[in-house]
Amino acid sequence: MNEQVKKQILIAGDVMLDRYWFGEVNRISPEAPVPIVRVERREERLGGAANVALNAIALGVNAGLMGIIGDDEAGNSIENLLKKAGISSYLSRDKQISTIIKLRVIGRQQQLIRIDFEEKPTEIVLRDKLNRFNALLSAYDVVIFSDYAKGGLMNVTAMIQAAKDAGKPVLVDPKGSDFARYAGATLLTPNKSELKLIIGEWANEAELTEKAQNLRRELNLQGLLLTRSEEGMTLFTEEDVTHVPAMAREVFDVSGAGDTVIATMAVMMANGMRMQDAVAIANRAGGIVVGKLGTATVTKEELFSQM
Repeated sequence: MNEQVKKQILIAGDVMLDRYWFGEVNRISPEAPVPIVRVERREERLGGAANVALNAIALGVNAGLMGIIGDDEAGNSIENLLKKAGISSYLSRDKQISTIIKLRVIGRQQQLIRIDFEEKPTEIVLRDKLNRFNALLSAYDVVIFSDYAKGGLMNVTAMIQAAKDAGKPVLVDPKGSDFARYAGATLLTPNKSELKLIIGEWANEAELTEKAQNLRRELNLQGLLLTRSEEGMTLFTEEDVTHVPAMAREVFDVSGAGDTVIATMAVMMANGMRMQDAVAIANRAGGIVVGKLGTATVTKEELFSQM
């Protein structure tokens, strides 16, 4: 990998703040059959598309982040965390909404409850974001769209087209029941449940390959990367099907693993690696990150130390 010139990766998508409240659980509430958590420690982390940017930075590239946050205290927290991480912020503030927050309460090393706060962004802010995206494109080597179906990527079809016209590889972490909006992307990275929504169930590997390849051609994608948790990952391209088995390790927390995988693929591809070769490294990165609590990142040192 070229150490002299850092590659530039632009991430656009649904930006959120992950809050963690950690505490002791010693008794059950007299009001309802639920545990009482006495909160002893609080943490804030970048979530959603912001976690993808954090993963990219950890792997030694420069990252810019586009998204929409509220004009509120949680939005300020995200801006501060981005600054601390060295991520270029191109976030738009929407005064009509609150910043997306996922609050997780952890007791005895277990997540007891997650509480989500979210609202869809307004049209005018989304239009501004599209214009800003077009203006930023030329400065970046690779574009990632991180879709969490929170409304921040309503214009994703136009954004993919703009990136393609500018000759930039486009990677998408998709959501929802309509992948047609991602047509023309370089690589899509759905997980099993996301892909099943689109192509239905499959009885065996041959049927999966046929259905996945049909979808890939239909959407005019160079690659379709299926992340399969304990079954590893499979990349479908015009040339071949590349499967890498899962790393044998204790799974502690799968939240954010998809963010790590797509960020790793983008970094490797930005540095000239073939998709087929990048998959093994992305699989390794995903395997490392599920051994950590909450949304986490993998460093270059962790990734390449045992290779």
